[in-house]
Amino acid sequence: MARFSRADALKQLLAHPLVPVFYHPDVAHAQQIVQACYNGGIRVFEFTNRGAQAFDVFTQLQSFVQTNCPEMLLGIGTIYEGEEAQRFIQAGADFVVQPVTTESVAHACKHADVAWLPGAMTLNEIYRAHQLGADVVKVFPGNTVGPSYIKAVRGPLPDVPLMVTGGVEPTEESIGEWLGAGVQAVGIGSQLFKGDAGAEALTAKVAGLVQFIQQRAQQ
Repeated sequence: MARFSRADALKQLLAHPLVPVFYHPDVAHAQQIVQACYNGGIRVFEFTNRGAQAFDVFTQLQSFVQTNCPEMLLGIGTIYEGEEAQRFIQAGADFVVQPVTTESVAHACKHADVAWLPGAMTLNEIYRAHQLGADVVKVFPGNTVGPSYIKAVRGPLPDVPLMVTGGVEPTEESIGEWLGAGVQAVGIGSQLFKGDAGAEALTAKVAGLVQFIQQRAQQ
């Protein structure tokens, strides 16, 4: 089961809003990536359910995180149905992320006291997810709407916690623009790991972005 309550997970996400989104079928490589991100200051990490080996890798990765990255939330992404959510929650998922919004996943997360981050785009979808109990609504894919859309959403929906995934570049300019538009967190996928320059380079890249976000929050 999850090591963090729903409330604690939300608190951690809001305090550490940079969320890597990653999948790899090789356990050792996945562990290396997670450790490098943790060393750089990442405290919330989304492993996606996008391959045949996803569950086995996630299970081993969760054990690794408990031992080597004790302050990190490890969640599962790309979940569609409640049974999937339950399976990964039993394996230790600290939060569940969806590309869509389904009530069965909402119920599974609520029953297990696990943070739920469903995907949505339109105002109706975002509002519906919020009404169903979303802790944070994931606006996806962000690259099709842009930060200006988030600013527009904030007019009628000023209080719904939002995370954007898709279209976020691993640069201070991109992250600053999205946070400035009104999201509480940003998810970064392949762009963060592009080039595969090694663990030390990834740690350095992440550390710079984490420092930028922390300094920005203090202004």
